[in-house]
Amino acid sequence: QVQLVESGGGLVQAGGSLRLSCAASGGTFSRYVMGWFRQAPGKEREFVAFISGGGGITRSADSVKGRFTISRDNAKNTAYLQMNSLKPEDTAVYYCAAAPTLTQRLSAYDYWGQGTQVTVSS
Repeated sequence: QVQLVESGGGLVQAGGSLRLSCAASGGTFSRYVMGWFRQAPGKEREFVAFISGGGGITRSADSVKGRFTISRDNAKNTAYLQMNSLKPEDTAVYYCAAAPTLTQRLSAYDYWGQGTQVTVSS
């Protein structure tokens, strides 16, 4: 059983930056693909980015490409999402999740954190 805890959310002005962290415990962290997802009010949860277990493969949604960077530190059992050039439309609850395979499908992610709120003001 893997437990995931996100941190680093908050309120930021448009154009600003935040770095989200996702601390994992209870499993072999490097075996899991780590993904970030987000859910805005009234909308479905959507894929943001994923990173392979070793960190060599990443993929991001078109809406965040060039602005957000996913990374991980397996020695610290932590995944990160660096968010730059934030826009009001990035406002959402951000979730990290762990999956056994590389995928953007929410249903394939077995473990989820509780989420952290990111609010971008205009």
